[in-house]
Amino acid sequence: MRKIIHIDMDCFFAAVEMRDNPAYRTVPIAIGGSRTERGVISTCNYPARAFGVRSAMPTAQALKLCPQLILIAGQMEKYKAASTAIQAIFHRYTSLVEPLSLDEAYLDVSDCALFSGSATLIAEDIRRTIYAETGLTASAGVAPNKFLAKIASDENKPNGLFVLPPDKVAAFVEKLPLRKISGVGQKTSERLAKLGLHLCRDIKSVELQLLIREFGSYAEVLIERSQGIDNRPVETERERKSIAVEHTFSTDLKLLSQGQQWLQQLYTKLHHRVQRCEATDQIQKIGIKLKFQDFHQTTIERQHHELNFPMLEQLLDQAWQRGEGKAVRLVGIHVGLKNPQQQAQLGFSWD
Repeated sequence: MRKIIHIDMDCFFAAVEMRDNPAYRTVPIAIGGSRTERGVISTCNYPARAFGVRSAMPTAQALKLCPQLILIAGQMEKYKAASTAIQAIFHRYTSLVEPLSLDEAYLDVSDCALFSGSATLIAEDIRRTIYAETGLTASAGVAPNKFLAKIASDENKPNGLFVLPPDKVAAFVEKLPLRKISGVGQKTSERLAKLGLHLCRDIKSVELQLLIREFGSYAEVLIERSQGIDNRPVETERERKSIAVEHTFSTDLKLLSQGQQWLQQLYTKLHHRVQRCEATDQIQKIGIKLKFQDFHQTTIERQHHELNFPMLEQLLDQAWQRGEGKAVRLVGIHVGLKNPQQQAQLGFSWD
């Protein structure tokens, strides 16, 4: 039985700014684009969230919700330095650390002898040490596997701890909404709801063949996660070659103008993901993928060293023409990264 801790820093970029400038602590702030240019909110503090501002939201929309929002361009080097200090703290407890981005990571403390091997006390000490040495707060989840630990870390945010011991897993998972499972986005959640499936316990009553017919290979993930099963180990080294976002439509798109509208939303998601993965300066190409109504797909890429919305619009137009009038069931955009052997693969499927 593994002992996994998921650490998630609270509104990380904004928290660093509030630490360095106390005047920001009680007013709504966000790290994002300027008031005069197209931009995306990277993260925001809790006073801003009270107005409905969220990460990955277009800056213009955020300003409509909160006109007094203070926008900060952000200083990535400062955030990297804070992240490096936090990662160093993790390695005092275990060598099995899997960073997911600058502000979150999995730790396998199964063999950690500190605090008599208590994962709960280890997590408490990690949070306490992070605050003492960096002035930043972190939320933590403790559970027998990565899936449950990540969900647990969100239970008592901000600056909280949630422990899910093995003997409590079954009862906890039974009441867990299926949308909490990684990979279950809005459209998949809607498809599950049409089958009368809302909570993890509902999966037990469904025939395997129905799940396979509806969700393909993802049915296995649904079955395992709905029982609290996740056998993935904490991986200290992985290879990141690209970062991608995509959307599968419940009704196929027939017009290029429809695809262009969705492109802006996907661009917003990808921009946020690239920033969180600290990959802005690693981009070497950008691309677009379309899957047509007959399930054939096409991908177009261009060498480019930054996210560029006008270029993606051009690629979308070219890819759309390849369909020769066929409707489109999926649109995806991605960036290819430099030095893949030194990176860790991170993708994002927005279905």
